[in-house]
Amino acid sequence: MRALTPFFLAAAVTFGASAAQAESTPLVDADWLHGNLDRDDVVVLDVRSAIDGGSVETFAEGHVPGAVYSNYLEAGWRSERDGIPGQLPPVEDLESLIGELGISNEDHVVVVAAGTSALDMGSATRVYWTFKVLGHDRVSVLDGGLKGYADAYDLANGASTTEPATFTADFRPEMVVSRESVAEALQNGTALMDNRPEAQYRGEGKHDAALHAGTIPQSRNLPESKLTVEGGQFVDATEISRLLAEAGLNAGEDTIAFCNTGHWASLGWFAQHELLGDESVRVYDGSMVEWTNRNGETIVPQ
Repeated sequence: MRALTPFFLAAAVTFGASAAQAESTPLVDADWLHGNLDRDDVVVLDVRSAIDGGSVETFAEGHVPGAVYSNYLEAGWRSERDGIPGQLPPVEDLESLIGELGISNEDHVVVVAAGTSALDMGSATRVYWTFKVLGHDRVSVLDGGLKGYADAYDLANGASTTEPATFTADFRPEMVVSRESVAEALQNGTALMDNRPEAQYRGEGKHDAALHAGTIPQSRNLPESKLTVEGGQFVDATEISRLLAEAGLNAGEDTIAFCNTGHWASLGWFAQHELLGDESVRVYDGSMVEWTNRNGETIVPQ
């Protein structure tokens, strides 16, 4: 069994080590998941996609036993809104998507990415964030992703089958930051955390749908790649605090996380809000693509 991170140690001290208590933690490890696969209220949601070379075919070749598959890029977890790609879909669409996967409000969902890089772990954190936005707190990310699980336990093969369920959202609008809120942040001193790679932050590249390179004025850069190690294992709370300080950000102050379309930003939010326990950080879903397409000013940090 892999040694527990300080985050898990703190959780164990506070909540104990029972399976039910572990449900409240943002991360579960391969050992916990393997030991709870037989529970009727645990749903393993595999979200691999072209980001990591995943597909329904690769799912059939190997997955966590009993998992259901939903392609992160193709199933409807994100959609185009007002010409901006990768945005949070209408609530009723997400309710339908989740219900068709056999997930109800009583289920504990464990989201599984490939575990090969911070980029693909962002698929898991984005889906996790989506569940939270919909008011569903019984959700966790598998630390280390499928790779971490496969290193310790056998995988199953074949297609997944599900019986539709009813999922009803309790939408939390306060978790979704608008472009107008970012504009206000430039006036009131709210911190802006850019979770894109440093090259994009410095204007040396951009998303194809963004009109301009650079970053939102006053933002600080905490690259998504620094938030995981060995591909899919999250750094601990101590390291998250160090990374924030290194970037010139302060835990506990109002912070808006952004990237290109809210994918990498979900990693920054997950690390700071969920693993560090800092409730002051939110996600700007539209991020640089919306900002630059709506005449938002950009700068190139020196």
